[in-house]
Amino acid sequence: MNGFRWLVLGLILATASCAPAQRPTRPSKPKSAEPAPAVAPKAAVVEEAALQAPQRLLTTVGTIAIEGVSFDSRSHRLKVLDQPKGPASIWQNCSQAGASINGLAAINAGFFTPEGTPLGLLASGGTLSGNWNGGSSLGSALWYRDGNGRSGILRREALGPTAARKLPDLLQAGPLLVESGKAVAKLEATKASARTFLLWDGGTRWLMARSAPCTLAQLAETLASTSPAGWPGKSALNLDGGRSSELWISSSVQGGPSFVRPIWNNPVRNYLVLCPSRP
Repeated sequence: MNGFRWLVLGLILATASCAPAQRPTRPSKPKSAEPAPAVAPKAAVVEEAALQAPQRLLTTVGTIAIEGVSFDSRSHRLKVLDQPKGPASIWQNCSQAGASINGLAAINAGFFTPEGTPLGLLASGGTLSGNWNGGSSLGSALWYRDGNGRSGILRREALGPTAARKLPDLLQAGPLLVESGKAVAKLEATKASARTFLLWDGGTRWLMARSAPCTLAQLAETLASTSPAGWPGKSALNLDGGRSSELWISSSVQGGPSFVRPIWNNPVRNYLVLCPSRP
């Protein structure tokens, strides 16, 4: 039996020695991962910078105190309010005029004759009054707003009466105080009076304001050499001044309310009212 056992054991060992040796198993190389499908980056959302809301401005530049409202014409606009039957026939002052259409601010606008007729061409919501002023310095320039909502200041020669009559809102006034960023030369330099004016940067920034008594030359030089609203002015237009100068700013305007109208002021024919571009 012992011999038989040794025989079996020998056969087993011989068989094992003939079998091919198994190589040690190596970890399989992982298949290279397929690249993830490219994900298109989200389109950058470019939001328009928030437009600055109208603000009350109260400052003294040099020796001239100035109060007004600065605004951006992309979000707010000026409208002409006229009184066809003459001064004070509808509104006693700019506060009443502005509040009548839920405006944010209002200022007296163009010149008028002793009889109450506009001293120049006036357009209020497409309704014309007055006549083209081709000779007086008080009608030498225009503020306008066109059908696309764009507004600006131009010399009357640059627009002309035919084109002017097609605009929805327009007024002739003058003289120009600042043109192309420079003070207009040879303006009156002896008579000091309260002034109302529009200052424009040539783009979308505006200031409508009332000044303390000063001469036209002083105001022009001040507006051209400084930046009362924080930006350089390209054009400035003088409005009816003296005893017509008045300014109203509602409590909806940052820094408001304010109402400046001396008791000796005269009633006026028309106003410029600041409103949101969209109700």
